[in-house]
Amino acid sequence: MLDTILAGGLLHDGTGGDPVRTDIGIEGGRIAAIGDLSEADAETRVDLGGLAVAPGFIDLHTHSDFTLMADGRAQSQVHQGVTTEVIGQCGFSAAPARRPEDAKIMSPGFTEGMVDIDWSSFGEYLDHLDAMPLGVNVAAFVGHGSVHRAVLGDALRPADDEELDRMKALVDESIDGGAYGFSTGLEYWPGSLASPEQITELVSVAARREVLYATHVRNRDVHYDIGFGEAISCARAAGARLQISHIQPKHGAPDWAMEHSIEMVEGAKSHGVDIAYDVIPHDWSHTRVMAIMPQWAQEGGVAAVMARLKDKATREKIKANRRPMWRLVLDDGWHRIVLMQSARNPDLVGLTFAEIGARRGVDPYDAALDLLIEEGDEMAHLMWTSQSFSEDQIRLAIAQPDCAIISDTLALAPEGCLKHHIGSLSGYGWAARFLQHYVRDHGVLTLTEGVRRLTSLPAERLGLRDRGTIREGAWADITVFDAEQIESHCDVEAPRRFATGIAHVLVNGIFSMRDGERTAQDGGRVLRSH
Repeated sequence: MLDTILAGGLLHDGTGGDPVRTDIGIEGGRIAAIGDLSEADAETRVDLGGLAVAPGFIDLHTHSDFTLMADGRAQSQVHQGVTTEVIGQCGFSAAPARRPEDAKIMSPGFTEGMVDIDWSSFGEYLDHLDAMPLGVNVAAFVGHGSVHRAVLGDALRPADDEELDRMKALVDESIDGGAYGFSTGLEYWPGSLASPEQITELVSVAARREVLYATHVRNRDVHYDIGFGEAISCARAAGARLQISHIQPKHGAPDWAMEHSIEMVEGAKSHGVDIAYDVIPHDWSHTRVMAIMPQWAQEGGVAAVMARLKDKATREKIKANRRPMWRLVLDDGWHRIVLMQSARNPDLVGLTFAEIGARRGVDPYDAALDLLIEEGDEMAHLMWTSQSFSEDQIRLAIAQPDCAIISDTLALAPEGCLKHHIGSLSGYGWAARFLQHYVRDHGVLTLTEGVRRLTSLPAERLGLRDRGTIREGAWADITVFDAEQIESHCDVEAPRRFATGIAHVLVNGIFSMRDGERTAQDGGRVLRSH
């Protein structure tokens, strides 16, 4: 007697092989049989009527460290077939944290009062998360920025040798606690303080412990080649496996930057460096508004930043920053920058900063800095988005066999405590948009290959041996969808609309979605590397 039989679906098993119409039997949360099960008995039998059947989608790069603690259902992800998330990216992770304030600052989307921070170590954080109902499986990376804060606090300087040793020990301890990898965000503070030599020493811990190193590189516009070159160099010197996060170059890079970046990767791979990369399936880029400020202006916590923004002379010095994170700012491209999240000014969300400045009668740059002040203690979570990526360069990356697809967003819900949160314009529809726009509508990849990019490829990079493919003995993380109807409905005006076309989602054999509707069941669990 099987628990569940999924009958008559067109199986794309995640390996890239040809699809086959077959039945799948599930028992005890795992796939027990694949083949003709018409004579088998099961407690539940679901006729799939020829719908596409795939391994559950794996989101290799998210920032749901806090939002999953506030609401573990992961509604925005489950509704588009995601069964596993990888949090702790770009150097930001909720642990280790020497004090609750550090966990708050390093958890994108954190909102006061939603989560009781009762952890300090990475293992304790995972224990807290593991005690919650989860709609998806969760694997977590430990972030360089969090490790830096745990040792140096807000100090505006690189670590000295003794402090670097303490940071390395924390990375080791976090891997002992279950971290699946180590991440850096070198375009952000405090990652921007670290030298390549220091990053290499920290990455060497990940290499020794055989976990993945993922990096948001130091630059993706004018000096994109230095940014990607540094990532390759650190991984090579440390002997680490490298995942270049959201590899697409930004506004300010030459038109051939993606082609050149791929050439750099392929050249290193030809000499034995283990490298892969991923892209966001959208031409919108998102980040914290604070990221536009120079490093010195972000030191000292909210009160210090607030004082600098309110001082006229200091504000002008901030605006004179010659190396803002977005070159669009230098090029006066405020009509391509949109406010995405604000607790204090929700009525402005969805407007460009050219429109916000005009509405307030101020320069758009001043409008952005004013909004930071008005956000108060939550200024670190003021978010904006810009059209910084090239569609042609995204397609070029997707065409490469080692390119995974990611959301770079948060697990959210349009109701409950997270109803006002947003992580990106594609957060509710990134996987659906990839299958709709790049696979079905434009044929950049076949459906079978598209499924591989969302399943076995990220599983292999992460080191998940029993997820990412549909085979006997693997965990029953399964997504069933209509390949002709799957669709994202997110846009600037309405970014919180669920994707459609997903029929069923099973996480560890439990139906999270059934017949296109979210169930009350949450089958996810925390995955630990050791």
